[in-house]
Amino acid sequence: MAIGRRKLMAIGGVALAVAIIGGGGGVVVAMGGDDDEAEQPITGTDLEKASAEALQHTGGGRVTGTEVGDEESYYEVEVTLDNGNQVDVQLDENFNVVGQAADDDGANDQDGANDQDGSNDD
Repeated sequence: MAIGRRKLMAIGGVALAVAIIGGGGGVVVAMGGDDDEAEQPITGTDLEKASAEALQHTGGGRVTGTEVGDEESYYEVEVTLDNGNQVDVQLDENFNVVGQAADDDGANDQDGANDQDGSNDD
């Protein structure tokens, strides 16, 4: 029965190695994906409120994207201005503006030129 035990231990070792490698691979896949896939858009009346506040804050433009649970704030509203620049307006859960930053996707983005505090936080 010693051979049976060795086979069992070898199979167990291989299974453990596969589980460790497979589990690690899963973490890499989960972390390495595009973060846009995890974004949840704002919906319903919250979308209406967040959009209105963001457009008032930017002085116009059009809403071209939204996200709930953004890494910087509770809500994020992307506004494309008439000049083609994009601004991400950050709102808290009560729809108060808590920040803004130039979006790197804007056609005429000038490295943080629209950041609220004047810094380049990108």
